[in-house]
Amino acid sequence: MTALAVSLLLPLLAMGCSADPAGRTSSPPPKATATPAASAAPANIEKIASMTDCAPEMRADAEELRQAVCVTAEGNWIVTTFPTEKLKLTWLDTASMYGGTYLVGPKWAIGAEPQLLERLRPKVGGELQKLRGMS
Repeated sequence: MTALAVSLLLPLLAMGCSADPAGRTSSPPPKATATPAASAAPANIEKIASMTDCAPEMRADAEELRQAVCVTAEGNWIVTTFPTEKLKLTWLDTASMYGGTYLVGPKWAIGAEPQLLERLRPKVGGELQKLRGMS
């Protein structure tokens, strides 16, 4: 299996618990936008972690993506950053097979329980996205 395939599947397997247990569906991942939201955090794990009082534990540091786990008093979450918006959209498309809720910004995504993502959003910006999952 290629490094990209492994790095795409690893976070999805770890985030399986964040899928909507009621099986509700949602819209597919967003299309790429010309300009990212000005209020969203930059695609940098260390910066996002500092904005959320987290000491990130790196899980992947590859050319295609970087990924870290944050364990905080508020809860646990995974942040994934990408060198390009296209790689982020490819990752989200793959993640849609598993479902779940993600907080998504320019070249980054955070996976966690929806309530935790709501609390992180004012700190880092981004938009909440519920991904469908396979039926």
